[in-house]
Amino acid sequence: MTDDVGRSDEKGWFGHPRQLARLFTTEMWERFGYYGMRALLTLYLTKHFLFSDSQATGLYGGYTALVYLTPLVGGLLADQFLGSKRAIKFGALVMAAGYFLLAFGGSPAKPYASINGQRYEVVVDNFVDRPTSRPDETRSVVIDNQKLQIRGNDDGTISLLSGGQEARRLPKGSFESGAQRDDLTLTIMLIALSLISVGNGFFKPNISTVVGALYATGDRRRDAGFTIFYMGINLGSIGGQFFCPLLADWFGWWAGLSLAGFGMLISYALVQFDRGLLNDYGNRPDNAPNRDILIYVAAFIAVPVLVFLFHNLMNSQPAEAGSGFIGYLASLSLMGKLLFGTFIVAVPGILFWSYAKGTRQEAQMMTAAMILIVFNVFFWTLFEQAGSSLTLFADRNTDRSVFGLFSLSAPQTQNFNPLFIVIFAPILSAVWLRLAKRGLEPSIPIKFAIALMGVGAGFLLLVFGAQFAGPGNNYQVGLWWLAGLYLIHSLAELCISPVGLSMITKLSIARVVGLMMGVWFLSISVAQYVAGVVAQFASVETVGGQVTNLRNSLTTYTGTFTTIAWIAIGAGVVLFLLSWPLKKWMHGVK
Repeated sequence: MTDDVGRSDEKGWFGHPRQLARLFTTEMWERFGYYGMRALLTLYLTKHFLFSDSQATGLYGGYTALVYLTPLVGGLLADQFLGSKRAIKFGALVMAAGYFLLAFGGSPAKPYASINGQRYEVVVDNFVDRPTSRPDETRSVVIDNQKLQIRGNDDGTISLLSGGQEARRLPKGSFESGAQRDDLTLTIMLIALSLISVGNGFFKPNISTVVGALYATGDRRRDAGFTIFYMGINLGSIGGQFFCPLLADWFGWWAGLSLAGFGMLISYALVQFDRGLLNDYGNRPDNAPNRDILIYVAAFIAVPVLVFLFHNLMNSQPAEAGSGFIGYLASLSLMGKLLFGTFIVAVPGILFWSYAKGTRQEAQMMTAAMILIVFNVFFWTLFEQAGSSLTLFADRNTDRSVFGLFSLSAPQTQNFNPLFIVIFAPILSAVWLRLAKRGLEPSIPIKFAIALMGVGAGFLLLVFGAQFAGPGNNYQVGLWWLAGLYLIHSLAELCISPVGLSMITKLSIARVVGLMMGVWFLSISVAQYVAGVVAQFASVETVGGQVTNLRNSLTTYTGTFTTIAWIAIGAGVVLFLLSWPLKKWMHGVK
C-alpha cells in the first residue's frame, strides 16, 4: 500500500474505512450516557441527596477530575497488556454498572433546620423528586407543632411565615439547614461515581487509538476521519443531555440515569458484536503477557480507593482565614493535594530536564508548551462551570421558556454547547484555512489568548443580561442570555481544544512526548478539580434543596461570574502579550 491509502478500503464509508462508522456510533452512545448523566449530576446531588451547593459542586469537580485522570492509566494498560479492544469493552461494562448503580438513589434525603443549635423538622409541600421542581414547592419548619414557611431576606435574616405573615424573624447566622441521608445509599452513590471513573479510564483513550489505527502512516484522510469521529461525540452529547433529563423529569431520577446505562450497553454491544469488522484492530500487543484477570481485579480494587478519596473530599475543611496560599494547599482534600502536587512538581521538573538534556531549541519549545499548559488550566477551570454553577443558575435564576411554546429543563440548557460546536466548527475551520492561505492565521498562543478572553466575555454577557432580572420576573434572566454565554464559550473552545493535543506533539522532545501528553491531561484534570472549587464561591444557601431568596442567589452568581470573567480576560491579555516571545520559542511550529 502507498502511504496515502488506508488499511481498510473495501466498502468504504464516505471515503473512509467502514470501521469508522462502527467506532463513530460506539463513541456516540458512550458520550450519550456520559453527558446525559453529567447533566443530571449536580442537581441530583442538591435536590435528591440535599447536599449544599458547596458540597455538591466540590464533589462534582472531584468526579470530573478523576474522569480526566484515569485514562492515563487505562491507556498505558491497553498499550502494554490488554489491547485497545478489550479495554474498551471492559470499560463500557464497568461504566454501565456505575450508571445503573447511580440510578438506585433510594429515598430522598430528609431536610431539617437548626435554629440556635436546636434541630427542627422541615416539611416540603408539593414536592417532586425530579430535576425540575414545581413552582409551588414550599419549605416549612415545624416549631411547637406549628408549620412556618421559610423565606430568606435580602439582609441574610430568615423570616418564618404563618398565613403569609411574618411570625418570627431569625437573625443572620442563627439558621442552618441540613439533611439526614441514608449511609448505605450515600455509599452506593460514591461507588457508582468511582465505577464510572474507572470504566472511563479504560474506554476513553483506547477508542481514539483504534480510530487512529484505521489509517496508515501518511494517510491524508486521518484528520478528516477524526473530525467525523468527534462529531459523534457532540451528537451523543446532544442526545444524552436532552433525553436523560427528559426521562428524569417524566418518571424520576432512576429513569434518566438508567437511560445513560442503556446507552453504555449499546456502546459495548457495538464492539462485542462487530461482525468481524474490528478483528484486525485493537488486539493485544505482540508478545504481551496475558494479565487480563489481574488488571480487572486491580480495577475493582481501585474502586474503594476512589470512594475513600470522595469521602475525604466531602469532609475536607476550608483553610483558616489569613493562612494564605500555603494554608489553602494544606486544607485541600487528599485528591486535591495529589493533583496539585503532581502538577507543581511535573511542570518545573520536566523543564529542568529539558534544559539539562535537550538542545537550546528543544528547551525553548518545551518552555512554550508548558506555559500554554498552565494557561490551559485557566481556560478549562472557567469553561467547566457548565455542569455545576451554570446548571444551578439555569435551575434557579433563568426563565427557560422558549418563545412561550415550551420550557427546557436546567440540565437541557447544557445542550447549547454541543449544538453550537456542530454548527460553528466547520465555519471556524474554513475561516482559519482562508486566513492561513493569506498568511494571517493567528498563532497557537494567540488562539489560546482569544479563548481565555472569550470565556470571560461569555460570563460578562450573562452578567449584563442579569440587570434586566427583577421582582417582576422573579429575578430570572432570559434564556437567550444563557444561550449567548454558551455561544461565546463554544467559539472559545474551538480556539483552544482542537489545537491543544497537536501542539503538545509538535513542541515536545520526541523521547518524552508521552509524558507531556500525560501532563496535558493532568492539567485538564486539575482544571476540573479547581472548577469545582470555583463553583463553591457561587454557593447559595438552600433549605431542602430550594433557594429561599432568589434575589440573593442572583447577586451571588453575578458577583462570582463577574470576578472570574475579569480573571479570564486578564489571563488572556497576559498570554496575548507573551505570544510574541512564545512564537519565537516555538521555532516555526504552527
